Amino acid sequence: MTHTKTVETLPEPISRSNLSAAGITAAKAKGLLHVDSTATAAFPLSAEDRAAAVALTAKTLTDAGVKATDRVVVSLNNDGELGGTLVAEAAAEVAAAAASIGPRGRMRLLRTVENMRANVLVGTATGVADFLARLHLEFLVEPLDLELRLIVLTGEIADPKKIEHLGREFGAQTVELFTDPLSGIPIAHKTQTATALTPTHGDLLELTAPAETPANGELAEIVVKYPWHSSLAHIGVRTGYLSGRDGESLTMPTHTCGDLLLIRGRWISFSALTKALRGIDGISHWELRVARQGTLDSATVFVSFNRESLVKNGMWHARIEQAISAMTPISVQVEIDPHVREDSAPPSIRDERGHHL
Repeated sequence: MTHTKTVETLPEPISRSNLSAAGITAAKAKGLLHVDSTATAAFPLSAEDRAAAVALTAKTLTDAGVKATDRVVVSLNNDGELGGTLVAEAAAEVAAAAASIGPRGRMRLLRTVENMRANVLVGTATGVADFLARLHLEFLVEPLDLELRLIVLTGEIADPKKIEHLGREFGAQTVELFTDPLSGIPIAHKTQTATALTPTHGDLLELTAPAETPANGELAEIVVKYPWHSSLAHIGVRTGYLSGRDGESLTMPTHTCGDLLLIRGRWISFSALTKALRGIDGISHWELRVARQGTLDSATVFVSFNRESLVKNGMWHARIEQAISAMTPISVQVEIDPHVREDSAPPSIRDERGHHL
């Protein structure tokens, strides 16, 4: 079992939305920048830092079970965040071959796995579950015929039963990676039989009290440190991930907290969404609803208007849709309350998955 020190040995950790406190601003950052999906944080990588990041990722993949003879397909996002590309580059260092094809296009994923003769698949748990469903229902392909040896899952809070189901359907081992949401670098792993996370190095992760105290007092927030980085070795950054306390051991996160919500492996800023909708006249209340009823997360903004003339106004609906799509790469549906709500109320969140506190 892996043990960690408590975060009290560090200066007070900063939040991902307040990186300027550590001197990290997009306007001044240099090198290759990892821009998060909210466009608020830019994690800088000099040439030396980039090499260190690839080496760290390669070590994480090796610890997770990737072998020199493996052929790896990475099905993770690359737009802005560069996460999938980084994982594929690191996989190419320790495996025989690696490709990063992004998460969209399940038929393209199938053809890539087949043509590469890949035996390792990296993706989100819901993304691989959706791929599995399409193999059965659309492509009429037997999952076992793909001969996957290892499925590496990251980027989401996953149901252990669904992870076990994926392994059984594909006839593959499954392993989870903990990926730092700020840098996009996987820095720990957990096998299916383990209860605790195993950090790639002992000085990368800490536990601290959440900035916003959740109802469940047993939960602690995961903090990431960057001893490998040339200019950020002095800071710890709150991830927004909450983990159950098992002594001083780290476990895979079970919840999120704070301004950022995790949807389909991407993060959306509730405050940024609030700002985007604040300028649209006539909205008396809106609620962000997140669910996982099928294989993938769904996000819907449920809007109430304060006057009848807007309820069926197509132009007003389009304004809301455009305001949301302009600030996030996540697909968010808009649903209009058919009833007028004259009283105003602050926006709210309903996470039917039970993840965000």
